[in-house]
Amino acid sequence: MAHQHGFETDKGLSRRMFMTGLAMVALYVVVFGILASLGISMVMIVIFEFAFLFGQYFFSDKIAMFSMQAREVTPEEAPQLHAMVDRLCALGDMPKPRVGIARSDVPNAFATGRNPKASVVCVTEGIMRRLDDEQLEAVLAHELSHVAHRDVAIMTIASSLGMLAGIISRMAMWGAMFSGGGNDRDNNGSNVFLLEIATFVISIAVYVVSFLLTMSLSRYRELAADRSGAILIGKPSVLASALVKISGDMAKIPNNDLRKTEGMNAFFFAPAFSKGSAASLLSTHPSLQQRLDQLARLEKEMNA
Repeated sequence: MAHQHGFETDKGLSRRMFMTGLAMVALYVVVFGILASLGISMVMIVIFEFAFLFGQYFFSDKIAMFSMQAREVTPEEAPQLHAMVDRLCALGDMPKPRVGIARSDVPNAFATGRNPKASVVCVTEGIMRRLDDEQLEAVLAHELSHVAHRDVAIMTIASSLGMLAGIISRMAMWGAMFSGGGNDRDNNGSNVFLLEIATFVISIAVYVVSFLLTMSLSRYRELAADRSGAILIGKPSVLASALVKISGDMAKIPNNDLRKTEGMNAFFFAPAFSKGSAASLLSTHPSLQQRLDQLARLEKEMNA
């Protein structure tokens, strides 16, 4: 199979993104109802939710870059990295995103942004030191696939809902603790206490559902990006070797360094879990073996 021009369209991913989007809209309505039940005015709720979504959607790239201590680099500062991105964007028939490097020894990469014209692809210093040029280009092809598929925006909105539900649950918990279920003549104290407990339970349920939706979409989108990235460069085995190398080296990274980056795991090329982390049980990525098996099958198909 020859190199294809443009990233492969994944209908399964498109369907999942659509269904996840619908589910998120429904959950946002639930959150809207929770805030209204707390006595917050409709105008304030609309302003709050709009501001929260707007901030996450339009500044997700800046937030991600800041959290990773990453900076945008020019072609003069990183000519080889830019040359790889230029070549892949030409092959993928897509606009070139901004290019960044993160000051971290954790070997990883991520892409973020609301659309292909307003996105950034970023690699860590750790991954640049550990991979050869061919492997690094394969990882970049994977990350650019996320941008081309537009799944980064859906992931950003999905993860934002979990954050919002988490904030509300904390507000309700503190409210219930301070109200203490005390009685007054109108039983208002008990009513407020019960309302805050119900709000806490519902917001936790919203958080769990949004997390499961995010996790399910994330696992599929990683497989979709592996496939389309490998097809673009025509070398699934190179992407597989990069995966094995990064996964092996991740175990050698100090726990403190891994903990600093765990919040970005949903957007990383490979999950970065500290040893013994409970988060690894609910990974946003498919297993290494599942990814390698898909790439091995693809290698056979392309060489048939």
